[in-house]
Amino acid sequence: MRYLFSIILLASAILFNGQFALAKNEGIGISVEMLPWDEVNEILPRYSKFTILDVETGKRFNVQRRAGSGHADVQPLTKKDTKIMNDIYSGKWSWKRRAIIVIHNDQWIAASMHGMPHGAGKLDNNFRGHFCVHFKDSTTHRRKSVDLSHQLMIMKSAGKLNEHLNSLQAEELIQAYVAGIKQKDKRIVSAASVQKVNWKKEFNKVENIKPRQIYVKPYRKDELFLEVPVEIEWIDKHSKRHIFNGTIHLIRFAPDSGWKIDSNQFVNDLFM
Repeated sequence: MRYLFSIILLASAILFNGQFALAKNEGIGISVEMLPWDEVNEILPRYSKFTILDVETGKRFNVQRRAGSGHADVQPLTKKDTKIMNDIYSGKWSWKRRAIIVIHNDQWIAASMHGMPHGAGKLDNNFRGHFCVHFKDSTTHRRKSVDLSHQLMIMKSAGKLNEHLNSLQAEELIQAYVAGIKQKDKRIVSAASVQKVNWKKEFNKVENIKPRQIYVKPYRKDELFLEVPVEIEWIDKHSKRHIFNGTIHLIRFAPDSGWKIDSNQFVNDLFM
């Protein structure tokens, strides 16, 4: 009975929290293509120039692709472009992923970038190195694997984030949810949550976070409530390491609807 009561309360919160947002409510008002990397690699060959539009701020700057095989290694074109990019990152270079749109000729392509200069750089632009731009199915340099955080940002820039999160199985949703916290992206964690949370306050407590173990037992197709044991490693703002061994609660309103996470319970347990 306790679980049933929780399902009723939390499902009601879903309905009134407006989690089933339309793509237009994700800040995308025009047609954005979510093209796979194999296609983009042909559209944007080495030394091609294009514009990056940051979804959150609306700021844009020009870049040139210099290298990259599994994704595009790019540099700001000029010192002015570097300044705009730095402003997007609030004056501090960061590995944090951001949802962007790549504009090339008449094409608007969903993408993701980080903001940390690394490796080699050739242009006279006050940017020491290059940064990476990922597209659908792009892979990383070292591990040659698809980066979850980048892919979530690509979904966000394409206006498909809610649709994607609603399609995930329980373990996949938890992975995406933790990635959203790591990237300090309110839209990702809000779309995966039952309740509204003051995420700005909670994000300030976390420097880094990653799941170590997620124990999802087989569940019936008609189940509406899950308790998932997890082991999560996180670093606080003082660089202190913590290990959280606890439970994440998931609910859904109907067997064919997407899972949502009880964020109030998780936040309270994590920072207890």
